[in-house]
Amino acid sequence: MITKGKTASLLAASALSVTGMQALAQDAQTQAELDALRARVEALESSNPGSGTGDLQIGNTTLDVYGYVKADFFYDFEYDQGDTAFVNVIGEPSAETDGTFGATVRQSRIGLRTSTPSGIGDIQGQIEVDAFGSDGTAEFRIRHANIRIGEQWLIGQYWTNFQPLDTYPTSVEFNGPVGIAFARVPQVRYTNNIGSNTTFAVSVEENVGGSDSDDPVLTGSVEYNDGKYIARASALYGKAQSGDVEVDQTGFSLSGSIRPWEGGLFQVNYVNGEALGPYLIGLGDAIVGGQANDVDGYTIEFRQDLSSKWNVGIAYGKEDYDLPTSTGTLSFTELETIHVNAFYKATDNLTLSAEYIYGERNDTISGDTFDGNRVQLAAQLNF
Repeated sequence: MITKGKTASLLAASALSVTGMQALAQDAQTQAELDALRARVEALESSNPGSGTGDLQIGNTTLDVYGYVKADFFYDFEYDQGDTAFVNVIGEPSAETDGTFGATVRQSRIGLRTSTPSGIGDIQGQIEVDAFGSDGTAEFRIRHANIRIGEQWLIGQYWTNFQPLDTYPTSVEFNGPVGIAFARVPQVRYTNNIGSNTTFAVSVEENVGGSDSDDPVLTGSVEYNDGKYIARASALYGKAQSGDVEVDQTGFSLSGSIRPWEGGLFQVNYVNGEALGPYLIGLGDAIVGGQANDVDGYTIEFRQDLSSKWNVGIAYGKEDYDLPTSTGTLSFTELETIHVNAFYKATDNLTLSAEYIYGERNDTISGDTFDGNRVQLAAQLNF
């Protein structure tokens, strides 16, 4: 469906207005309960991987098995976006549909954390898999596999240090809004504290696949987090390659979060860089026509507890590229998404959720703009 280019912005403004009225309802739910309710485990699941709770003891090593079973049911109205809702397929004739129902359990996952005391600090390990190992069928793949030495060193695969985990928007579907970095990579990372509420981290990482580079990536980040306010900055430097063309890959991100009242949450993320598209949800090309493809993106999210069991929210995301990325018959430079969702905590371990997703992309060839709508329901059992 062809729409006017400002549809997403107007829809976001209207939804924020409605949600803002709901934000007046305050409750006494604690921050810990809010974090448990937020189903976006991608952002919150493992701020300290390897710190097992001691489900099993073998010698002086504790082991903790964790994970969840999740079933998703979704309906795409105009374009079949797949089970991970990629907005960049909207508009493609091959994805056009009169309505498509889908279901998946591929987001389900299981992990193991270990912790062993030693003379150089606790040696912690983590391995975690989900079922996104192939395109369309449920096969296991490794999400995280890392070792931690004390509180400072992480060696192995984990979220890139460039990604703002603590302010990542909450969504029912897997990807979440465009306009933010999202990647897990092998790395060596050093983390330490500056005072009581501030941490910094530096890392040497493998590049993401879409960059087509064998050179390492250097990242650095600093974050202030006192429970009410979060402020974070990160930077990245690497190389991207396409054929015989190699360009610098650079970027920075700024993030902030505030809990302005009981049960309320407002947070923003901004990212800017050159040849940085492979790190973002929209997956824009790093190099186009022999030139680095500059991009900036951002997300805005508001959430509110309505009771001890209900949490609602809205998130808007956008990516703007200087040069077009081909998706088949079309090419985009702009992507936008809106996620409006609600989570119901049926029990301590069982969460039911619903989400409406609006996606919009342009086509630089025809000058047209296309949009797609999806509704999604899910049930998630944590263990």
